[in-house]
Amino acid sequence: MKTIHKNLFELLENKSIRSSICDGKFGIEKENVRVDKNGRMATTPHPNILGDKFKHPYITTDFSESQVEMITPPLDSIEEVHGFLETLHDVVSQNIGYELLWPQSLPPLLPDEELIPIAQFGDQGISKEKYREVLAKRYGRERQMLTGIHYNFSLSDRLLRKLVKICCPDGDAESFREALYLKMLRNFMRYRWFLVWLLGSSPVSDPSFKMKSLKTGERKQVTCGNAVSIRTSSGGYRNEEEYFVDFNSLDGLRKSISDLVAEGRLVGDEELYLPIRLKFDANKEISHVEVRLLDLNPYEKVGISKDSLYLVHLFLLHCLFRCEPEVYDEKQQVIAANNQDLVACYGLKTDLKLHSFEGNDISVQDFGREIYNEMQNFMKASQLSKTEAYISAMSYCENLLNGSLQRTSLKIREDIQREGFIAFHMNMARKYQADTELSSFRFHGFENLELSTQLLLKAALRRGVEFEILDQNENFVRLKQGDKVEYVMQATRTSLDNYSSVLMMENKLVTKTILKESGISVPGGMNYLSKEKALSDFELFEDRAIVIKPKSTNFGLGISILKENNKERVYQRAVEIAFEHDNSILIEDFVPGREFRFFVMGDKVVGILHRVPANVKGDGQKSIRELVELKNQDPLRGKGYVTPLEKISLGEAEAMFLTDQNLTFDSVPQQDEIVYLRENSNISTGGDSIDFTDDIHQSYKDIAVKATKALDVEITGLDMMILDVKAEATEENYAIIEMNFNPAIHIHCYPYIGKNRYLNEKVLDALGY
Repeated sequence: MKTIHKNLFELLENKSIRSSICDGKFGIEKENVRVDKNGRMATTPHPNILGDKFKHPYITTDFSESQVEMITPPLDSIEEVHGFLETLHDVVSQNIGYELLWPQSLPPLLPDEELIPIAQFGDQGISKEKYREVLAKRYGRERQMLTGIHYNFSLSDRLLRKLVKICCPDGDAESFREALYLKMLRNFMRYRWFLVWLLGSSPVSDPSFKMKSLKTGERKQVTCGNAVSIRTSSGGYRNEEEYFVDFNSLDGLRKSISDLVAEGRLVGDEELYLPIRLKFDANKEISHVEVRLLDLNPYEKVGISKDSLYLVHLFLLHCLFRCEPEVYDEKQQVIAANNQDLVACYGLKTDLKLHSFEGNDISVQDFGREIYNEMQNFMKASQLSKTEAYISAMSYCENLLNGSLQRTSLKIREDIQREGFIAFHMNMARKYQADTELSSFRFHGFENLELSTQLLLKAALRRGVEFEILDQNENFVRLKQGDKVEYVMQATRTSLDNYSSVLMMENKLVTKTILKESGISVPGGMNYLSKEKALSDFELFEDRAIVIKPKSTNFGLGISILKENNKERVYQRAVEIAFEHDNSILIEDFVPGREFRFFVMGDKVVGILHRVPANVKGDGQKSIRELVELKNQDPLRGKGYVTPLEKISLGEAEAMFLTDQNLTFDSVPQQDEIVYLRENSNISTGGDSIDFTDDIHQSYKDIAVKATKALDVEITGLDMMILDVKAEATEENYAIIEMNFNPAIHIHCYPYIGKNRYLNEKVLDALGY
């Protein structure tokens, strides 16, 4: 088996192995201290709005009530895990009031030790609290306020099966799997200093920060030469002594750790603060490795960059495939531990020398270059050198090595000297809080989902509702909390509505018929199954304001509004457009007034929007085309329902509407002149949204609820034309023109003007979460 391990690098010649080399599962655990506006540790309890920290799968606390811990689930890509982490960061930032998240591994201004609150978990979490009390007594509460990032990684089943098939087709697959993880772990332990040297980000502490000495018990100021990472140094988050355990077999590792516990040197397995750990599943089989030596990088909103995540992954793979000595004995462990301490404490010294495993001293730069070159060889052999993300990560590594890019630890030291420890980090914390506000509608890493789905998942994340994306293209997700499971499509297609109700809303003719029978005003008109008949009936609608639309459609597709209807060719083209979207169309009377979208859940209207059709405001100089292009630069506008507003199109429908106004895309509107490019006011066609929930007469809300009851529907987006929103509804001054079975929620959460109505939260309420 050991021979096989040595020759793993040769397996990179196998195309099948290379094709699965970067597969795996990735996860991150990150801690931040909550601080007040002056950079003092917040002594407030963990916010209730973030859910039950004992049960929450994503947001909890670490040692202290003041330390927020964010945990991503295992995900298939680094892009997704980085995005999920940023979303967690945003959700926490948005729900801690006026507090901020401290962006540094070394703590902010701390109160007296006894005032640092140990995390409270209620009756179910007594054992957690007792364990923390032991740590507080043994290590001091100040040391427990050091924070960082844990990087979780597991090899993919796909890669493991291929390696097993090649290396031990008739052997014990699980033992081979264990051996692979142990090999990765051993080489990581040998060369871990490399990551600390490059990525260390805790070089300087605040002068007020004191920690209890593990040897004397005396509290003293924390300093460490030319440090790159005080947190990972011998004076940082470490055990009382250096423990050397057996990494050469899983049985040996377990026994050596259990011996330390039995001797009373450790409270439990989890107290062994290794730079990397093996983690196990419920069956006591290895599930993944946990890298524990990454500092929070204050220059990154989430504490770590994508380049760094890819670099760590590449380093782990290199550790798996590179050759190694027969055993990782105590002599090698001592060398590896000393190298980590030297780099952590003195890594900014240009003449620093480390110890090689051959017994020689070597400059840190030369040793680093050796590892970099080996990783480059692995990149070429595995053909990851053709993958942009890993190319970028290695370029980042190269620039750090040759000094063309300043290492984070040095840059932090310089910024702290210029601004002060607290001021520098608080400036970064405030910057990230502002960034969060600008992108608060996004679920980072999953921007290809419709925005309504992103918002629903963000609300689920905050509440501790686990979710799984079953189909990204269809925005189909599974929600789970305890034994409760719900399936949701496009945020509002849920188990709350029955199939027949959905079909009725999908069919505009059926919807009109049922509403009319219930005494609700709807537009008059005719239904056409034949395009030829519709085309020949221009004279029936000539000089009348009409709407031509498919019988079954959504997002305003195929709808044309002809206010004058005095040009037969325009009428006929509108009929053709409608038939392009369905085999049956409606031609209805245009209902005067303004259009409002009522979002109804059960027996309550929870949001009302007035949607202003796509428009531009003239400046007397730019053409309509140029004004549209300028307005579309707004970061709130995008394509595909992943932003609160959609970009305005310059298509056939817009051109036709401008033609009715004797305009073209090249026309130049006068100063402050408003030009509309669509008659229909759908946000999906570039319209603006204005919240009217509190400004519409109650009678219209009652009618909206009555309409949902008529179709026996729980969630709907109902479009109503109203002449005067302040006047009571009569048969003549309103009409319902459409009901939608999967209404967007994002337009009510992020209106162009008005309040956030938090419909994502209300959908989860309705589902019972």
